[in-house]
This record gives sequence, C-alpha cells and structure tokens, in this order.
Amino acid sequence: MQAPSLFTLIKEDFSTPARKDPALKSKIELFFNYPGVIALVHYRLAHSLYVRGFRVLARMIMGFAQFMTNIDIHPAAYIGRRVFIDHGIGVVIGETAIIGDDVTIYQGVSLGGVSLAREKRHPTLENGVVIGAGAKVLGDITIGANAKIGANSVVIKDVPQGCTAVGIPARIITPKPESTFASKPSNELCLAQSSGTNALLPDVSKQAFLYLLERIEILEKQAHIADMDCHKAQESMQELKTQLDKRYREYIQALRDKDS
Repeated sequence: MQAPSLFTLIKEDFSTPARKDPALKSKIELFFNYPGVIALVHYRLAHSLYVRGFRVLARMIMGFAQFMTNIDIHPAAYIGRRVFIDHGIGVVIGETAIIGDDVTIYQGVSLGGVSLAREKRHPTLENGVVIGAGAKVLGDITIGANAKIGANSVVIKDVPQGCTAVGIPARIITPKPESTFASKPSNELCLAQSSGTNALLPDVSKQAFLYLLERIEILEKQAHIADMDCHKAQESMQELKTQLDKRYREYIQALRDKDS
C-alpha cells in the first residue's frame, strides 16, 4: 500500500479536530487556538526533511514550532495519521517515539526516555490510544491499541490493548464488563494485570462453588443410604468421594496458581 502524500497527511491533521473536539466552531480557530495542529503540520514538513538527510534544517523548523506552540516534537519521531494533540501546551515527544493512527494526546504529556543509549528509548503508542493530560509515558514500552492512560499517570511498563492504566506508577484498573474497546481476551488480560500479574488468573470462585455443590450432593445422598442396597450404596458413595477429591485438588491448585 502506497504511503500517503505529505499534502494528504496535513489535510487530515486539519480535519481531525472537527471530529474529535466539539469545542471547534470555525475552521479559522485552527490557526489561532489549536497549537497541536500547528505543531503537527510543522512536524510533517520537518520529518520529511529529516528522513532525507536535512537534519539540521528539520531541527530548526521544529525549534521554531516549539517557540510558537510550546510543543516539543523531535523530527525523527514517527507520528501516524489523524493524530490529535488537544490543547497541546507542554507536550514532549522524543526522538524514537512511535505513534500510531487515531491517537489522542492531551496537554502536558511526555513521551520520554529513561536511557542515554543511542537506541529505541521512547514509547510506542499503537492505534487508537488516548493519553490523558499530564501523563508521563517513559522508556521503550508499548501502549496497546485503544488503551487509555489516565491524567497525570506515570507509565513505565507495557499496557495491553484495550486496558486503562492510572496512577504513579501506573497500574491496570479492572475493566468494565461492557467495554467496547477490548475483546474478551484483552479484558481478561487487563483483569489479570489489575491484580498484579501478567498471567490470566484461575477462576478460584468457580472451583470453590463446584466443590461445595458436590459436597452437598454427597450429604444429601447419605440421607438416603438406608433405602439402598448396601453394596450399591458403598459404590455410589465411593464414586462421589473420588470425584469430590478430584474437585478439591483442582480448587487447591487454583489457589496456588493465583498466589504464584
């Protein structure tokens, strides 16, 4: 698939606020009240020059854009299509940052590095990510598609797709069952990480419930043993007890898996 032209990218940058900001009443406002749009337009030009080897000129252009908008974007960073930097004041995007399509970034956000090595040291934001105001996303980490980062959070670990991370340091919060952003596997992974683990948690409550049900069944059948043939009663009870022992072992294993 052919990459979009510079003109197409800039045209999308100017049209994105109309879709994402209900406060926009006139197109003329884009030139006076939307520094994020102005910074992105300068970035598009500077980035195209940077990848062609005109690095000093690209840095000069972004220095001028920073002076006008108070938004600092390194021209080497990769920014996808239809990205919206809302309000924008104080946004910093580092050299090796990668931003996917349809990402929304609010004011005061830093996509920063934690290393001085000349390597990938800034975050990757996949498609549809929303970064709240004042959030700091640091290091070579990945924020999965459609994930959300709460305002003023400090994120230093990967965030799975569709999850929401808040706090200092940021932690995954329990997803809502009706989440429209994440698939069921993603929701399960968010739920697992909200409990402090990267693994999917076993359903301990289900195991305990099954054990109690079978325990009740044994107690009920014991009340009717007198009406049964002795041999048949013993066989029936032994079968139930064997099944109950198996269920109990599954329950204990689930508890161990949860703690590991």
